[in-house]
Amino acid sequence: MKTDLEIARDVELRPIVDVAADMGIPPQYVEMRGHGIAKVKMQALEAMGPPRAKYVLVTAVNPTPFGEGKTTVSVGLAQGFQLLDKQAVLTLRQPSLGPTFGIKGGAAGGGYSQVVPMEEMNLHLTGDFHAVTAANNLLAALIDNHIYQGNQLSLNVKRVTWKRVMDVNDRTLRHIVVGLGTTLDGVPREDGFDITAASELMAVLGLATSLHDLRERVGRIVVGYDRHREPVTAEQIKAAGAMTVLLKDALNPNLMQTLTGTPALIHTGPFANIAHGNSSIVADQVGVRGGDYLITEAGFGSDVGAEKFFNLKCTASGMAPDAAVIVATVRALKLNSAKFNVRAGKPLPDEMVAESPDDVMAGAANLRRHIANVRQHGVTPVVAVNAFPTDHPSEHAAIGAIADEEGVAWAVAEPYTRGGEGMIELAERVRAATEDDSQFRPLYAPDMSLHTKIERIATEVYGADGVEYDIKARRQLDSYESHGYGDLPICMAKTQYSFSHDPSKLGAPSGWILPIREVQLVAGAGFILPLTGSINRMPGLGLHPAAHAIDIDDDGNVIGLS
Repeated sequence: MKTDLEIARDVELRPIVDVAADMGIPPQYVEMRGHGIAKVKMQALEAMGPPRAKYVLVTAVNPTPFGEGKTTVSVGLAQGFQLLDKQAVLTLRQPSLGPTFGIKGGAAGGGYSQVVPMEEMNLHLTGDFHAVTAANNLLAALIDNHIYQGNQLSLNVKRVTWKRVMDVNDRTLRHIVVGLGTTLDGVPREDGFDITAASELMAVLGLATSLHDLRERVGRIVVGYDRHREPVTAEQIKAAGAMTVLLKDALNPNLMQTLTGTPALIHTGPFANIAHGNSSIVADQVGVRGGDYLITEAGFGSDVGAEKFFNLKCTASGMAPDAAVIVATVRALKLNSAKFNVRAGKPLPDEMVAESPDDVMAGAANLRRHIANVRQHGVTPVVAVNAFPTDHPSEHAAIGAIADEEGVAWAVAEPYTRGGEGMIELAERVRAATEDDSQFRPLYAPDMSLHTKIERIATEVYGADGVEYDIKARRQLDSYESHGYGDLPICMAKTQYSFSHDPSKLGAPSGWILPIREVQLVAGAGFILPLTGSINRMPGLGLHPAAHAIDIDDDGNVIGLS
């Protein structure tokens, strides 16, 4: 089989204005940004008419380190609906350069279910990530300049919470000291870098509903605390206006297409384990007006990205999903049997790829809990058994048996090898699921205490027996509520590999307590971020990162990108 890059290059792209026209977007609102790429101006919303699409979320079971193909399934599902003569629109996050050059690779889908042009999507695209990086670091520079120029706001240099960012995995920048040198070089203080996808500005961009809303959110960002422990904002630092100028074009979603020409809106890229992990509200607002079905993907499993989609993104957008696809794979359920040791960058163990429906069934509890998580939000689930070459039909049947026992529709999905043709049965199952009246309901109400919200997620989504707070975390929660932030939703920072905080606890663990070691205020984006386990916001590179294989040939073509 050809490589992803070879498959992508063999396709003749449709004119992007024609793709926009399929969605009802007038050409004056389509701003070309290269071959097959455009920005959709937000003014298009008024010209497109009211929302009309069924809203479908794609989530998954707890994954292996290699990912289970949610993006490929999402793209394939859109292509499958196309073969059923239904107009589907896809909304996805833009890949981060960190994972693209690290272990995971890009995120344009794969095989015969990709978004194209693939190189541009996985690399710079229209520069949105660079805009977030620039705006983030402008704020950092203005904070340090404020301190250097006399610090009129009495900002405590030990309590500055705003970090610099860059879109590269670089563990050596997690903890640094700035301001070294002479007195003309600034005030020395401890600092650090996050990856750009973890910037609060990425979440702000993803959750903003208009340019005015973007400006207000940027102004509310808390950058640190003064000597009286009162929050200091980007507005007070006089940075919010200039930051919004850098972000104004990035608020417009990027329009691309699948291999078969279905529309794909690629916008924002927050990670699901350290942020809210969903594409932008603005892209969904455009997409829901542009087709019969809007398909969007949330990062990782239902315990991470989908929970935040339901309780954070949908709350902010006012949109309600009609169905949710849970991507399950043979290898993920075998891993969740806790019988195998899988390491990132290493091949799957031979015994794991041997035919064994019993090993699949041993991980069934994981899939069952993900089904329960979707249902408790009032959404109808459909299981997609994403097929891999190492699978066996008996193992697919085992996953189907689990779904049958739970009373959930399912289908084998073959987006990688067959494109839309391999997704028709799943598309039919999803279409039927969306015909049910949506009973969507969030897990908690805004007026509940922050402690109650956290505990509801821990017990009802993760299956914990309760929550244990460090003293620091309790004090932070009390402080946030006293400063008027108690009505904000929760965005948990948690490993994607387990329902718990411990990636070694596989399946559907019970009899455990969720520890909260710290709680951060993300006031601009509008959520509270409890930290569990050892999550960090700047990844590192492995022994053999993807960057080692990426190069350019004599004709200027990218090679080795996956």
